[in-house]
Amino acid sequence: MHIQTINPSDGSIIQDYPLSTFNECSAVIRDVHNGFTDWKKSDFTKRSELIQSLAKELVLKEQFFAELMAKEMGKPIKQGIAEVQKCAWVCTYYAENAENFLQDLPITTEAKYSGVVYNPMGTIFAIMPWNFPLWQVIRFLAPTLMAGNTIILKHALNVTGCAIALEQCIHNAGIPENVFRTILCNHETASSIIGMREIAAITLTGSTRAGKSVAQTAGTYLKKCVLELGGSDAYIILADADIELAATECINSRLINTGQSCIAAKRFITVPEIAKQFTELCKEKLLAKTYGNPLVGSYDCGPMARFDLRDELHVQVRKSIEAGAQCIVGGFIPDSKGAFYPPTLLTNVQKNMPAYSEELFGPVASIIEAENEEHAFSIANDTTFGLGGAIFTKDYERGKHLAENSMESGTCFVNTFVKSDPRLPFGGIKESGYGRELSHFGIHEFVNTKSIWVQ
Repeated sequence: MHIQTINPSDGSIIQDYPLSTFNECSAVIRDVHNGFTDWKKSDFTKRSELIQSLAKELVLKEQFFAELMAKEMGKPIKQGIAEVQKCAWVCTYYAENAENFLQDLPITTEAKYSGVVYNPMGTIFAIMPWNFPLWQVIRFLAPTLMAGNTIILKHALNVTGCAIALEQCIHNAGIPENVFRTILCNHETASSIIGMREIAAITLTGSTRAGKSVAQTAGTYLKKCVLELGGSDAYIILADADIELAATECINSRLINTGQSCIAAKRFITVPEIAKQFTELCKEKLLAKTYGNPLVGSYDCGPMARFDLRDELHVQVRKSIEAGAQCIVGGFIPDSKGAFYPPTLLTNVQKNMPAYSEELFGPVASIIEAENEEHAFSIANDTTFGLGGAIFTKDYERGKHLAENSMESGTCFVNTFVKSDPRLPFGGIKESGYGRELSHFGIHEFVNTKSIWVQ
């Protein structure tokens, strides 16, 4: 069985790859599982040197990776370079901090000695998405390898070139082949791999549907999962907000990665006092945004990653319009060979529409007008998702209080758009998943927190 990678800017075939059978994957997994025996004994200094070396390798190849991402999934070049640089940052962060995060923790009891140690779990199976082909992998890889685990990666098949190039980069940095490997397989094979005794735990970033499937399979084998799933992030603009700032941040967030980000702003919720002004500013800013082939021009948006994803998004937009939403910018499929969709703005969005209740994974913003501030937060939380959100207000203390107590999400930012940061935990609640990545919380997800008692 083979798969083909497709350039979404023009529909051309990039390359053909053979998929591995379960038996072929199993041989690789056993090798990486055997590699765990030596890797877990390596000290933090050695691991740190290798992860720092990886950071340098990534930066050296940032232009190459940016162009490859543009070719395979349509990411604008500047955003691709920024993604590679962020990968280098998370490598450096864990190389410098992992040992401290995993220090033994003495606890005073009546024992001669008692406390906690953090042991690596084994081989972790990572199932990663296409939207950030490097970042999604490296933000998991850096803490997981620093903790002493080994990794098997199943990447999204439409970014197979990125997956293979990243594996080579990792090995060029000196990380042994039996510590990190990529396998090319379909969903059925991946599901079978979860049940292998050599797999200690699973991490998945992807859709809620995929997360439920993986969690169900992992639960059958009583294996731990970390799931970072979909989101429909609400950005609330209060009456005392800096409206220019709010509109700028909302639009910039909505269009990151051509709108294909789980933590992109998706629902803009306004109070009546500023609704008209905010809507006009959003319209103006969206009309100024450009889209096109990222390999031939500097555009704000590229094509969507796949044609089927573009078509599904358009169906959601059309159904919302048919239910009463107004489309004041975009909302059409361009006459081009690529999987393009223009930056789009929907207003008069109500509860019975896909733009209100579903995740629109593309460059489409929904404006929902609330009756008042209390109603705005009710709308924000009226969702099955709970990944991120933002609040705009000139009152710093009030914004902080509302972020802490009124938004049901794993992350809430005030007066700027949501972003992941190695220093802060990242993850969601409800159908946005469970577990955390990044910060010291992330490195503790895949360790055995072991109690020690010496009588």
